[in-house]
Amino acid sequence: MYNSFEELDVWKRACCLAVGIYESLRNCRDYGLKDQMNRSAVSIASNIAEGAERNSRAEYIRFLHIAKGSAAELRTQVYIAQQIGIYQNTQATELVTELKEISSMLQGLIKSLSP
Repeated sequence: MYNSFEELDVWKRACCLAVGIYESLRNCRDYGLKDQMNRSAVSIASNIAEGAERNSRAEYIRFLHIAKGSAAELRTQVYIAQQIGIYQNTQATELVTELKEISSMLQGLIKSLSP
């Protein structure tokens, strides 16, 4: 087990992803999509942390599902951003791959916590 959410690789990767999204969209003028993507990215790591600090396994699992949903939401937004020219194919592919891996890690954590 672990002592704190800061020790979780999935939380670390989600934080790095959020920073990368912010950096990659720094000069983006599509403020609506940019804001939504930043919020989705931050939501992944934030929900992992919030769930971990709850005093209930069921609550933790619920927040991990929310984080997983935010990862899927961000994946969709990356696809849209690619289609409208914000991301090149290579960059979009890298982001989607990382998001799929984070989702898989979240699913593994959910499974390990489930009764």
